[in-house]
Amino acid sequence: MKDKIAKKLEELKYYAGLLESYKDRAEEELEKDVTLIGAVERYLQVAIECALDIGEMIIAYEGLKKADTYREVIIRLGEAKILDKKFAEHFSLAAGFRNILVHHYTEVNTNEVYKHLQGDIDDFNEFAIAVSSYLKKKG
Repeated sequence: MKDKIAKKLEELKYYAGLLESYKDRAEEELEKDVTLIGAVERYLQVAIECALDIGEMIIAYEGLKKADTYREVIIRLGEAKILDKKFAEHFSLAAGFRNILVHHYTEVNTNEVYKHLQGDIDDFNEFAIAVSSYLKKKG
């Protein structure tokens, strides 16, 4: 299981890196370039899903109570002290944005995507650091 988590963590880092390369783009540039906004939306979705997959694997590995929602996946990691509890509360909001990207994709606006592009990359990195630390403790 640890190998699967580590592999998924590498995928998360890859997509966070792609997002980082778009971070310096202006919001107006995203509004004008449908290919660019489409790429950013997709990379955000995949990065969030990587984090959720990692969370679900850790929950299963640790025998934690199964989460009923994607948001709860991240909350469970905070409760188990794998993530800082305050960070888990904050980062769990990304699961809500994932649902918008997947289920309400026609309602996504550039401003919201831009906000997540600017704010979520650091969260992905903080999540990755916490998971890496968890994996080291597990040997």
